[in-house]
Amino acid sequence: MTREANPIPQGKYVPATRFGNMIFTAGMTPRNNGVLLKTGKIKATDEIADYKEAVVQAAKNALTAAKNKLENGEKIAQIMQITVYVNSETDFTKQPKIADFASEYFCEELGESGVGSRAAVGVAVLPGDAPVEISIIAGVEN
Repeated sequence: MTREANPIPQGKYVPATRFGNMIFTAGMTPRNNGVLLKTGKIKATDEIADYKEAVVQAAKNALTAAKNKLENGEKIAQIMQITVYVNSETDFTKQPKIADFASEYFCEELGESGVGSRAAVGVAVLPGDAPVEISIIAGVEN
């Protein structure tokens, strides 16, 4: 099984942990090789599409970390839960639209198994002033 490199942790934690047939990822920001693709708060006046690449990168990082916990012959059977933290100004209320980019990515990668329950949460600040942070819980099967 060929594995992509795990996202580079920005502190003392691991990208994902596994207990039985469940994988829990750390919160993943939109870093590529340790460098944030985008920073700053999302404003109500911003074009949501401008954040798609960053959200997809964060989602990809989470899925990569989860897949790296798989043993030979296993696969992600279901995304159980997606949590999307959105670094947004107080008047920004479209957190679910930002989270849709992550949901769409998981569906592109896993089909209907990529659809899970989801929370889209507006927050005051994220590590490194990232615009988004994503964590997932995934179920595994042989």
